[in-house]
Amino acid sequence: MDNYQNMVKNMHEYKQAIILRSDLKMSTGKKVAQGCHAAVTAVEYARKYTPSTVAAWGKEGQKKIALKVQSEEELLNIYQDAKNMELPCSLIQDAGLTQLEPGTKTAVAIGPAKSEKIDKITNSLKLL
Repeated sequence: MDNYQNMVKNMHEYKQAIILRSDLKMSTGKKVAQGCHAAVTAVEYARKYTPSTVAAWGKEGQKKIALKVQSEEELLNIYQDAKNMELPCSLIQDAGLTQLEPGTKTAVAIGPAKSEKIDKITNSLKLL
């Protein structure tokens, strides 16, 4: 890696991963809303328990990545892995007012946290 690549890599030491289920037939707007619910909830948790991480992430530009899983089981495994690593995370269940049954688990957000920690959980997932 040359100096420029190292500089760019180090510019984003922190990130947030937003993971959505691809097996649900959610509209694009519904996916965005569910991902936003997850992202905001995880940031609120992080702001309470790891405020210096949230501040550093903010200074870097609040990097986010949107990923997908194929099932509820996979989503729950990702969430549990994040909890086991003591990362700020959230699991979203839909209220059931529009497209989904009440309680449907739709999204998880992990972070903001160190990118390398999040990558240990999400590196095998595909981009949304």
